[in-house]
Amino acid sequence: MVDMLNNTHQDSGNHSGSVCAPHDSPAPPKHNQSASVYNWDSATQGWILGSFFYGYILTQIPGGYLAGRFGAKWLMGFGILGTVLFTLLTPLAADLGASYFIAVRVLEGIGEGVTFPAMYTMWAAWAPPLERSRLLTISYIGAQLGTVVVLPLSGEICFYMGWPYVFYLFGAAGLVWFILWAFLVFDSPNSHPRISEEERLYITNSLKNELSTTAGYIPWRAIVTSVPLLAIVVAHFSYNWTFYTLLTLLPTYMNDILGFSIQENGFLSALPYVGCALMAVLSGQVADYLRETCLYRTVTVRKSFSLIGMIGPAVFLVAAGYTGCNYKLAVTFLTISSALGGVSASGFNINHLDIAPSYAGILLGITNTFATIPGMVGPVIARALTHNNTIEEWQTVFYIAAAINVFGALFYAVFGRGKVQPWAVHTCYSHGD
Repeated sequence: MVDMLNNTHQDSGNHSGSVCAPHDSPAPPKHNQSASVYNWDSATQGWILGSFFYGYILTQIPGGYLAGRFGAKWLMGFGILGTVLFTLLTPLAADLGASYFIAVRVLEGIGEGVTFPAMYTMWAAWAPPLERSRLLTISYIGAQLGTVVVLPLSGEICFYMGWPYVFYLFGAAGLVWFILWAFLVFDSPNSHPRISEEERLYITNSLKNELSTTAGYIPWRAIVTSVPLLAIVVAHFSYNWTFYTLLTLLPTYMNDILGFSIQENGFLSALPYVGCALMAVLSGQVADYLRETCLYRTVTVRKSFSLIGMIGPAVFLVAAGYTGCNYKLAVTFLTISSALGGVSASGFNINHLDIAPSYAGILLGITNTFATIPGMVGPVIARALTHNNTIEEWQTVFYIAAAINVFGALFYAVFGRGKVQPWAVHTCYSHGD
């Protein structure tokens, strides 16, 4: 977005329009500015940044249902393949106009909306109960690691090749991923041709008391009235408000407030996600250690990790707004905020599999539907609040995100649960509440 905008009214060498003075650095090679640029106002930018989520929200619950009914492998595979194809068409759509660009982003969201519900459905068949935190956090960090790689690499691609190549190169990478996925991934241990018999039996026996034996039956009434599920919904919504605020607007903040160039912007915008990925994996190891070795109750572990992973980011996000032009301190606080958010990966984020493993994909679809709303409205509200791009306006954005995060953490701490709910399995089985 930073490189797609027509900034000819500013000094093209450094971002003289930023609040803080541009940072001294060696004279860089010439910025490739041959690609098209557009005169989008801040309101249009907000709608573009949020448009992906308008499609993404539509396929959350259908994705969970279809994954459980027909298998997660091909649903997830073709969903991402569709996103890849529209990614490749993005530069063409942008040239046609903002409305076409928004439409393509919505279609990308529709394809990618099945990803997490399908992933949870697959893990319900593959992850032994006491290994869930480790396995899910390891797979979940793909979202963070993708951001870590893409943000700095996008900055370099924009600088040397032009912004359209961001979409061309990562679209091509997505095609390679789809081929590997098609040949290497299977829906369950029983359908995998290369798994050992010992591992297959270990996994299936560990899950036999947790998975519903009633094929095709979904207790919708019990699901939508479940208070433990509502607790996850509120926590997921609240956490994502902060996460999506940073994901969609951090490059803009780096550019407009801190005065970083497109190259510096990509690298520094990626730093928070390095911390998030590392903390997510570490928290998964610690969470399962506490449950398996120290015999802590599942509900205690989930609530503790959620409180740390939501209140901690809120504190440091607000603190970042008061660093002024001390860009080192600002980047440090934003990185700590995002890193602590990774702890919640072993909190409410995995709780779907604790309370109803048989319907984990559907539950994730429900919570992710509500959790997508911040991605839709957050950038629009934030850009509306930062029309003049002052530090005080950004402080307001950070305060709103932090307050929502704290509320979600407290709500989950009161109403969250850690055992399989009676409606999710005929014989209610507990693994430590």
